[in-house]
Amino acid sequence: MAPAGSSDARLLILGSLPGEASLAAQRYYAHPQNQFWRLLGQAIGEDLATLAYAKRIEVLAACEIALWDVVAQATRPGSLDGAIRSVTPNPLRDFVATHPRLRAVAFNGQTAARIGRAALGNSRQLQLVDLPSSSPAYTLPFDHKAERWAVLGRLHGGQKMPHCES
Repeated sequence: MAPAGSSDARLLILGSLPGEASLAAQRYYAHPQNQFWRLLGQAIGEDLATLAYAKRIEVLAACEIALWDVVAQATRPGSLDGAIRSVTPNPLRDFVATHPRLRAVAFNGQTAARIGRAALGNSRQLQLVDLPSSSPAYTLPFDHKAERWAVLGRLHGGQKMPHCES
């Protein structure tokens, strides 16, 4: 899937590879049990989970946030990251090179962090943040995930996210 959200992002959030529900819907984090929209919304002070998908993407654009995945192609039966094989990464260095305002990249889960950090290399000085996966398969309690995801609210210019106008 193509990147979504801001075309002039200051923050890029990278997942690993969309799951079956997301691919079928052609929407990021479409599985109803995935906690992504609740976690990100809480971190930036926007109630994303209650919005229609198109409105969520509008709010992300207003907040200068983009979404994408580290994997362009892979084989994977089902939706679990542990089943991902034969990976072709997305051109993350190209994304960074064409987004001069980008200041931080956050990885949603360990697989995204491992593949994404390797694909990015040392292309530029960016703050890289590893987050616990928003997937329902990662059973860390929501409150513990939210504590770690709260950093996203401070990544915009090193301060708390401004109110995002939508």
